[in-house]
This record gives sequence, C-alpha cells and structure tokens, in this order.
Amino acid sequence: MKLVNAVAMLFFMAFGIKAAAFPLFFWLPESYHTPPAPVSAIFAALLTKVGVYAMIRAFTLIFVKDPAYSHMIILICGAFTMVTGVLGAMSQYEFRKLLAFHIISQVGYMIMGLGLFTPLALAGAIFHIAHNIIAKTNLFFISGIVYQLKGTYELKKLGGIYRDYSFLSVLFLISAFALAGIPPLSGFWSKFVLIKAGLAISNFWIAAIALMVGLLTLYSMTKIWNEVFWKNAPDESEPRLDETGPFKYASVWVMMIPVVILAGFCIVMGIYADTFITIAQKAAGQLMDPSEYIRVVLRGGSL
Repeated sequence: MKLVNAVAMLFFMAFGIKAAAFPLFFWLPESYHTPPAPVSAIFAALLTKVGVYAMIRAFTLIFVKDPAYSHMIILICGAFTMVTGVLGAMSQYEFRKLLAFHIISQVGYMIMGLGLFTPLALAGAIFHIAHNIIAKTNLFFISGIVYQLKGTYELKKLGGIYRDYSFLSVLFLISAFALAGIPPLSGFWSKFVLIKAGLAISNFWIAAIALMVGLLTLYSMTKIWNEVFWKNAPDESEPRLDETGPFKYASVWVMMIPVVILAGFCIVMGIYADTFITIAQKAAGQLMDPSEYIRVVLRGGSL
C-alpha cells in the first residue's frame, strides 16, 4: 500500500503541474499573459482543465484503495491552491495576470471536489469545470477587447470603459460575478454544490475556505471594475482605435459576439442549474462506480 501511495503522489505531481495546482503553479502566472488574448483565452479554457480531468480519472479509477491518505492530500492541496491563487490575483494590477492567478484559484475548487471524494462533490467539480471554461474564456476575451480599445492591460492606465462601452461593461459584470459565485449565475451553483458536499461530510474547514475565497474573488473582480470600467480614463491615455472611423463601432461589436454568447451561457447554466447538475451527478456516479467504463474499455462493449 505504501508503494501504491507513493506512485499515486507521483501521478498527482505530474497532473498537478498541468493543472497548476499548489505548489506546482509557478509556470502559469508568467506565461498566460504573454500570447495574444484569443490564445490566452483558449489556454485558460482548456489546458489546466486537461490536468484536472486526468487527475479525476486517475484518482477515481486507479488510486482509490486508500482515499483517507491520497484524497486528503489532494483536498489540502486544493485548499492551498484556492488561497494562493486568489491572494496572487489580489496583488496584481495587470488585467491578464490577475485573471491568470484566478485560473489557479478556480482549479482549487475542482481539486476540492476530488479531495472530498463523494458523488455530490465530484458532481460539483464537473459542473465547476464546465462553468469555469466559459466564464474564464469570456474574461480573457474582454481583456483583449479592452486592449484593442485602449492599447494597454495595465489597470492604472485604463478607465472610462463604462462611459463609452456600457454594454461591454455589463458583459464583464456577468462573467466576473459568475466567476465569483454570485447568484443566480453558473458559478454560484457549482460552488454551492461543492460547499454543500463539504458540509455533508463535516469538512467545515474546506467549506469555510471556499466561501472566503469566493469573497476575495469578488473583491478582485471589483478592483478590475473600478480601475477599467468605472473610473475616469487617465489624461495621458489615448484610444487605440480611431474614435471617428466608420468601421470602429462595427469592429467592436464583431469582437463582442463571442462574449455575448459566452455570457449568455453563464446565465443559462445558472437559471437551468438543475439540468446541468443532474448531468454532472450522472457523470459523478459513473466515476464513483467505474465498472461500466472498465467493461467498455477492456471488452469493447458499448455505453
């Protein structure tokens, strides 16, 4: 059993690097703000989630003999991932760096679901993965639009977006509130399920940490709102796009099409949360009882 646990931790480290889990997230904050915004959005949506998916598969299918040891370590790492990610975000004043640290923080919620290792917790983790892909992608898209408008990602050099582009500001609020877990948006329900799963098995400490991180996430999203959208633009700032050009507003609206669609998904996933949670619970049930999955993979059966 000791050898199995040692191998399990090696796998956790490997998947943890991909997922940017504590303490293996060192590579992410210094990389996600360097490519163009659409590329950063794709990275934010998919790359860390691949590591989380691999982790969930391995620790529900293979390393399940001693969950009191392996999954407790995962749960503790999930707590540290949440806290360090959100504290890093609070210290940033560069739009995409701040969002990059929040990727780390939100990965902590997903790992929390795996660490709790109950059907409800896994359902919450699955729902949170789906929600985070949408909300985080949208926030990176919005940061790219702001850059096209103002020519910088530095929060202190930005401002006045609400006055000139109120619709974009509303779209940001939808995605930011979803990320922070404000009802009735998608992030509220995924976090609600995870916290409920923690309370159900008397893990009050992890539920308290999840709630605290949600409040700090709201604070950092409010910081972006104040600096980028609400306050007046600094005198030295110059718009990147031609304010008088005939195609200027058309180009902005074209860029906002995917933002509108993704913001709509945040709302729909919140309003129809029962449907999505039911689907997530079905997937979690198959993870907790992988016999059908094993039968299909090893014997060529069909689901």
